[in-house]
Amino acid sequence: MHIWVDADACPNMIKEVLFKTAMRRNIEMTLVANTNVCTPSSPLINSIRVSAGFNVADDEIARLAVAGDLVITADIPLADKIVTKGAIGLNPRGELYTVDNIKGLLSMRNLMEELRTGGLASGGPAPLGPKDKQKFTNQLDKFLTQNLK
Repeated sequence: MHIWVDADACPNMIKEVLFKTAMRRNIEMTLVANTNVCTPSSPLINSIRVSAGFNVADDEIARLAVAGDLVITADIPLADKIVTKGAIGLNPRGELYTVDNIKGLLSMRNLMEELRTGGLASGGPAPLGPKDKQKFTNQLDKFLTQNLK
């Protein structure tokens, strides 16, 4: 298993959880972003810098992720791509993206985008807080415990 991180939008508090988890559980992790990403000095953790542009980092993660990998992202279209390949997604709020829920989440995301574009809805998610970090940490730990051999 490899952990891929959509690092452009991943909150720092979540990255810190991931760094500690990767080192504690001896799991390779790659952060993908269109800017330089600071990572701890560890042979398990690296980063890939992609060119700037819409969805460039997402496309690189979708290209590199394989079945059994874990992808950390809040981007539902990216989650759909990786789940289709047999990987699992986990958003920074602790929600897993799986074959059982991704199509419904993608449909809801598309509907909300249409409503926002039409001026019928506004706003976005609340800022990430300590409860979200705890939910993420718990879900990550549960997933890894069930899927690492």
